[in-house]
Amino acid sequence: MGSCRTGSALTAQGATTARLVALIFTLIGLPAAQAADPAATPEPSASIVVTAEKLELETRIDRKVYRIKSDVQSSFGSLSDVLSVLPSVDVDADGTVALRGDSNVLILVDGKPATQFSGAAAGDNLQTFPASEIERIEVITNPPPEYKAEGAAGIINIITRKRHQPGVAGTLQASLGSGGRSVVGGNASYASGPLTAGVSATYREDLRRRSLFSDLTAPDPRSGAPITSTSSIDETIPRNAPLVTLSGSYALNPHQLLSVELSRGSRSGLRTYTELDGTSSAGVVSSATQRQSAGHDREIDGDGKLIFTQRFARLGETLDVTLHRAASHQHEHYDYVNDSLVPPAPAFYNNLGFHEDRGTSELSADYVLPLAHTRSLKLGYAFEQDDYEYGAAGYNVDPVSGMQVINPTLTDDFRFRQQIHALYASYRAGIGRWNWLTGVRGELTHTDGRQLTQGVSTRKRYLQLYPSVHLERALSDLSTLSLAASRRVAYPSPGALNPYVDYEYTPNLRSGNADLMPQYTQSYELGYGYEGSGLSYSVTGYFRRNQNSVTDFTENLGNGLSLATKTNLPKNDSAGAEFALSGRLLQRLSYALSGNLFYSQIDSTALDMPGLRSTTGLNTKVKLDYRSGPNAAQFTLTRTDKRLTPQGYVSASVIVNLGYRYRFSDHLTAVMTAADVFNGQRFERFAVTPAFTNDYHRSVRGRVVYAGVVYAFGASWKEKPPSFEYDQSAAQE
Repeated sequence: MGSCRTGSALTAQGATTARLVALIFTLIGLPAAQAADPAATPEPSASIVVTAEKLELETRIDRKVYRIKSDVQSSFGSLSDVLSVLPSVDVDADGTVALRGDSNVLILVDGKPATQFSGAAAGDNLQTFPASEIERIEVITNPPPEYKAEGAAGIINIITRKRHQPGVAGTLQASLGSGGRSVVGGNASYASGPLTAGVSATYREDLRRRSLFSDLTAPDPRSGAPITSTSSIDETIPRNAPLVTLSGSYALNPHQLLSVELSRGSRSGLRTYTELDGTSSAGVVSSATQRQSAGHDREIDGDGKLIFTQRFARLGETLDVTLHRAASHQHEHYDYVNDSLVPPAPAFYNNLGFHEDRGTSELSADYVLPLAHTRSLKLGYAFEQDDYEYGAAGYNVDPVSGMQVINPTLTDDFRFRQQIHALYASYRAGIGRWNWLTGVRGELTHTDGRQLTQGVSTRKRYLQLYPSVHLERALSDLSTLSLAASRRVAYPSPGALNPYVDYEYTPNLRSGNADLMPQYTQSYELGYGYEGSGLSYSVTGYFRRNQNSVTDFTENLGNGLSLATKTNLPKNDSAGAEFALSGRLLQRLSYALSGNLFYSQIDSTALDMPGLRSTTGLNTKVKLDYRSGPNAAQFTLTRTDKRLTPQGYVSASVIVNLGYRYRFSDHLTAVMTAADVFNGQRFERFAVTPAFTNDYHRSVRGRVVYAGVVYAFGASWKEKPPSFEYDQSAAQE
């Protein structure tokens, strides 16, 4: 690769980069001691270590693959913890995931949709799914056609760990955390001849404390005097989250393989909160109420896959047939005590119970045909059916007799079904320094939404083509130029289509919109990447044109009530430049710096707001790793900048994580982590409209400290081999 010719240049470039990184650390306020001496030159042994280490980032023509094995948070942290430090990915206080600022992200587990990571409880499940079960994470901003077209911002594919090393192997882990938190788990695997099998189990005790505050000011419809309505909630949510996974495969013969994967997890706990609501004008309180709530929140998630693989005579030619079923069942029940403080009135009792069920059934067939050197073809068909049911029933309770009378404002029954038939074809080839991957996916989608309580039915049909192209040119042995473009869709979530008005958190009412249209996104990006010995960096420019993007919309109903719903925007474009830089400051100290300099523009005329509004910002992430042999200390900082909304903006947030790992022996390791050290998980939304002003704050006291040990026995686990990859078939030529 010309290492003799480039060695001196790399050394000089590394020194220049170290000076640049030290300057950046100084600008963002890190102590000078954390930056390396710019004049320091790595010792020869450092270069050897860098070369021998396995890259944590692998850049492919259509995705970036992050391996999290070395991340200290992966021992006892959650999926949300490890996602939050990845370039391009943002995670807010409620676990909502965004790619380049767009939350229309499709989250897959081992290439298949996971019902627990969609819907209202997706953030809660991201914060409880154990990071120890993850092998690598694929970030795909312009997905190829073998993936469903859902997810306008792109796809995050979670690849779980499969331990199929010959013989018997496994690990055990246990930790204690602040606030009564704990994580225990273990895994074991067996492989002999044609049979492989693995099992893992994790149990997490978690605690979340959340605060919400809303302040809305609007003129009185009669007098015109400003009226201020305030609402605050302090919520405590303890959770226990067990997860068990089973996997196995059996080689029927040298050409046929049968695999099965099963998982079952749950999340439950007592959920309590105190809510204070009030209305005032000119400093005089006209009403004040208090609600105390106690209830149980439980969700059960199941996932199963059966995969048949047929290998043909031609090397790399395969057919995969997959049956997949995923289901989530959420059940909640709450009892309320309502006190009227101003004017005084007797306490009022009521309750609310609801369930939310999601199910996905899939049948897919994927065929890979290697044609010649660097050329291959993929063809496939997929059928998917998504079912959603939401039912709620609220009752007013007589405190003396206990008699219950149904409350129509808390009673809701909504059903939704979506069916997708998809065909795709993609082709990969290369000539000289050029490589390209292009294809198209066609999807026929039927949706049927039924609001049974109100007798409203909505049926829609969509037939669309989703092309994509990836082009890559090697400028040298170390640098690459890339170009990508794709068309994607984001269908409204079933909950967003439910038009029933939810009165659970009065005075902040919520409802969906049955007339929402899908968002279509045309995405383009141009990138440059360099990967050398001990140094890598990349810059990617991107542009997204969104049509009919779905957004939150708040309106004042008067009498202290507000309604938050969903609507489509005619235009919502975004553009930006992402950068990533990683290398070494000292022999044992490495760094990773990434950021997203973004520009967004919104057309708010449909919301009775001034026409085009735009903003710019910079999201940044810094990661420092200090390694001494097998021991490691880690520091990460994530800053998400202010972003625009149709009626205002969301403020910036900063999160800092720390971690330390100490290996006593090849079998025993101690780990200590501190997540969100400064309680930076805050969501602050400000809205200023001709009709009202609204300040909405939501914060999570997210500082969590864990200390524990990991014990490994038997053979070390083997990474799950990539399946259904172009790179794999090309390598077999």
